[in-house]
Amino acid sequence: MLCKSFKRCRVARDFGMIAKDESMDRRGTLKLIGGGAALATLGACAAPQGADIIDVASGNPNFSTLVAAIQAAGLVDTLKGEGPFTVFAPTNDAFAALPAGAVDSLLLPENKDQLVNILTYHVVRGQITAGDVLGTQQTVVSLQGGVLAIDGTVGKVGTGVTVNGANVVQADVFATNGVIHAIDQVLLPE
Repeated sequence: MLCKSFKRCRVARDFGMIAKDESMDRRGTLKLIGGGAALATLGACAAPQGADIIDVASGNPNFSTLVAAIQAAGLVDTLKGEGPFTVFAPTNDAFAALPAGAVDSLLLPENKDQLVNILTYHVVRGQITAGDVLGTQQTVVSLQGGVLAIDGTVGKVGTGVTVNGANVVQADVFATNGVIHAIDQVLLPE
């Protein structure tokens, strides 16, 4: 259960998971009656309030190159939009693995169209979680129009998720308008 606000984060007492005083505010106390499911529910409710994909990515130092690229491409408003979106987000290390000078070149104003093409290849309309793909192989269409092959049957250690061969190194980073999956390569459209 993903909750958009703490006050809406209520699990029916009938299910025996959480009992909550109706007058309780954010600093109040929850009485845990259930086990792991209740803790998972509380974890989802603890997500930052109002943090969209751009806010979440900006708050993570591993995505500083991606955020700079999104800004240079003029895609901030798109990724702050209603969504939901799934972003396969290359880490700073993924950008550093590109040929020398490639990132600097892409960030130049005259290469904006190419940068937009690459970045929108990493974004899918709709929210796809790791749980949605584990144990399956799927193809999805990116905002750029290209097809991404998602393989939830293998990864670095034999189980996990890959996207066009890139390993998902951190899955299910939730935002108010979608989800981010950190990947270890920059995906290049054909």
